[in-house]
Amino acid sequence: MAEEISTFRDLSHELYIRRVRNNDRREIITIGVSGQNLHYPWITPPLTSQTFRNYLKRSQTHQNEGFVVCLQDSDEVVGVINLNDIIRGSFWNCNISYYVKVEHQGKGFMTQGLRLVIDYAFRTIGLHRIEAAIQPHNVLSKKLVQRCGFQYEGLARQFLFIDGAWRDHERWAILDHRKNLTQV
Repeated sequence: MAEEISTFRDLSHELYIRRVRNNDRREIITIGVSGQNLHYPWITPPLTSQTFRNYLKRSQTHQNEGFVVCLQDSDEVVGVINLNDIIRGSFWNCNISYYVKVEHQGKGFMTQGLRLVIDYAFRTIGLHRIEAAIQPHNVLSKKLVQRCGFQYEGLARQFLFIDGAWRDHERWAILDHRKNLTQV
């Protein structure tokens, strides 16, 4: 796993990110259950204690890192962002997924949180590339990644099996263009 962190704070903003932990169970399940209409069919967050335990275990590996986006003044969790399938070696890449608490949709918190996670992925893990696979009709998600600097790379036909069918996904990516990256 990357260097251990407790939180990443950007004091010029009103929120911070930190790793998902066991005591987030109730809040993350509540976000998932209350947001089913918003998130379906794009993502399936943990909806039960068992699915949360599975998610937590997976998000604490060398290949996956899960974060919550929290308000600085109240520590309320307003969203979840995951770095999935982290690959090192000559690739230094991962996939990203995310979802927001329904009552905080449209407030800019996920944009700020995603920017913090991108900064963490590039500067702390040392990734070169972050990808987002987004279903073509998920307009809000496409707008989010565009605001954070992702660029459209193309359509992956029948890319993921979701809700009983193979779904097309648009491929979006952001690259770390800093000079002298020599992880390989």
